[in-house]
Amino acid sequence: MAGESVLDHKVWTLSGEPFDLGDLEGKVVLVVNVASECGATPQYAALQSLYEKYADRGLVVAGFPCNQFGGQEPGSASEIEQFCSTNYRVTFPMFAKIDVNGDDASPLYEELTSAAATPDDPGRVRWNFEKFLIGRDGTVIGRFRTPVEPDSAEVVSAIEEALGS
Repeated sequence: MAGESVLDHKVWTLSGEPFDLGDLEGKVVLVVNVASECGATPQYAALQSLYEKYADRGLVVAGFPCNQFGGQEPGSASEIEQFCSTNYRVTFPMFAKIDVNGDDASPLYEELTSAAATPDDPGRVRWNFEKFLIGRDGTVIGRFRTPVEPDSAEVVSAIEEALGS
C-alpha cells in the first residue's frame, strides 16, 4: 500500500532514535498529541489502559508531545519521559515533540488533518489529546477531539471494530 498509508512517515522517538511509522502497518494505531500540563493530561491513564488491554491484539498508542496549545508541554524529552513514566506508567511508544499545526507542522499531522485523510472532520488540531485512529491498512478510520475520553464507548467500540473483535 505504499503511498496510500498515513503511516508513510519517518519520525523520531522521544529518546532521539529514528522510527519509520510504516513499521506499524498491519497494526491499529491511535495517534495522540499529548501534553504534561493540560487539563486533559489525565487521559494518559486511559491511553495506557487501552494499550495494555489491546496491545496483544495489535493496538499501538503513539504519543506525540506538542507545546502549541497554551505552552502545556514545555519539558525536554527526558522531562517528558520522566513525567509519563512516574505519573502514568506509560509504556506505549512516545515520540519527539512536534508541531501539529502551522508552517512547522509535522508531515504526519499535515496528512492526518487533511480532507483526504479525514473527510468527515478535516482541519487543524484544536487542542491537546486529539486522537486519530488508523486502521490496519494505514487509513484514518476515526478522529476524536479532546473532550472524547480514550476509554469512552465511542473510542473503544471503534478500536474493537478495527481490531476485528
